Amino acid sequence: MNILIVEDEQDIRELLEIHLSKEGYKIYTAEDGVQALDIFDNKDIDIALLDVMIPKIDGFKVLKKIRETSEIPVIFITARDEESDKILGLGLGADDYVIKPFSPIEIIARVKAQLRRYYKYSNKNHKTGIKIGELMLDKECCGIYKNDVEVALNPKEYRLLEFILENPGKVYTKKQLYEIVWKNPYYGDSNTIMVHISHIREKIEIDPKNPKYLKTIRGIGYKMEKNHD
Repeated sequence: MNILIVEDEQDIRELLEIHLSKEGYKIYTAEDGVQALDIFDNKDIDIALLDVMIPKIDGFKVLKKIRETSEIPVIFITARDEESDKILGLGLGADDYVIKPFSPIEIIARVKAQLRRYYKYSNKNHKTGIKIGELMLDKECCGIYKNDVEVALNPKEYRLLEFILENPGKVYTKKQLYEIVWKNPYYGDSNTIMVHISHIREKIEIDPKNPKYLKTIRGIGYKMEKNHD
């Protein structure tokens, strides 16, 4: 597995490289956004660890460019702990957001978890299909379509919508959805689910503020409406 580490602080970059190399990963490093995108374009990268505050092109813009062509896991590792930054990063398609200072052991665990989930859900050994209204889930191709046009989803959005489509009419709390999709304990951070639900609605609903598919059940959670004329 190839890991791209994008970090302008040499000590942190080398710390990550040392610990992840010991786990058997091949490491590519970049000090700024231009280097990062050059490596991404020319190497077969499986996961990226990305700082936000990097020279030339910031981490948010690097993530946007990555998401134009790839759904590889991306973990932000940053000193920016404002909730608005976390929401922005997740909304742009990041899979995880870690605040500095961090434990190398924690980073290793998060990298392994993201790679495991990504390749599990990228396999093609599933049977096709579920159709609800204009939406169709094709598990064989790991794709979700609206009126036969594929909906552009990042890995977390896909897994979340896939699960809800597979269980139409059932109401799930934010806690249930977080623990099912992220497979981590839920500590009350509802914004992660809210951001992903909001972005999914923008992609599948005609009127995201008045959704006909992905419904909010006030005070409880969310469900996929199963009856569509």
